[in-house]
Amino acid sequence: MSAPAVGVLALQGDAAPHVAALRGLGATPREVRALADLEGLSHLVLPGGESTTLAHLLDLFDLRAPLVAGWRAGRLALFGTCAGAILLGRDEGEAPRRLGVLDVTVRRNAYGRQVDSFAEPVVAPWLGQPPLGAVFIRAPRFADPGPGVEVLARRGDEPVLVRGPGALAATFHPELRDDARVHALFLATRPAAAEAAAASARG
Repeated sequence: MSAPAVGVLALQGDAAPHVAALRGLGATPREVRALADLEGLSHLVLPGGESTTLAHLLDLFDLRAPLVAGWRAGRLALFGTCAGAILLGRDEGEAPRRLGVLDVTVRRNAYGRQVDSFAEPVVAPWLGQPPLGAVFIRAPRFADPGPGVEVLARRGDEPVLVRGPGALAATFHPELRDDARVHALFLATRPAAAEAAAASARG
């Protein structure tokens, strides 16, 4: 099976490590900076960075609506890490404005400031052993996941990796460890329309 057509949003933040991780899995990722760069993509990574800046740049480059439309139409699977995860969460009127593709609240800077960043193994039964070496940098927290959201990894009792229809989000930075299991999981994530078609065929 050929690798999906995957892009990495490269407006701000740590796009390069995601590109490297995806290349290591045999994909040919495209850096996305403009609407034309989305053409033909089935998967897109929204990397860590500064969530307010990323949200502003999505609007400035007219990418917000196409991303949401592609996800809603079931053409585009999305993966957000740290700041990217913030943008994927519920739009509850809090700045920055969210995309609302995952039914989960994402609280910004929930662990504190940059100096409070840390690395710690997390339990990820979906990904097997060993535990994931997770890096948390000014990390957000997930709260109140909806019924369509699966928790795939936890730090203690706290969800740190979640998945919904056509979307995956991590509060940590999997791209900063030499472990590509989370990126492989994303490449295996189907856009929502493909998931629905597969479920219908099984039913």
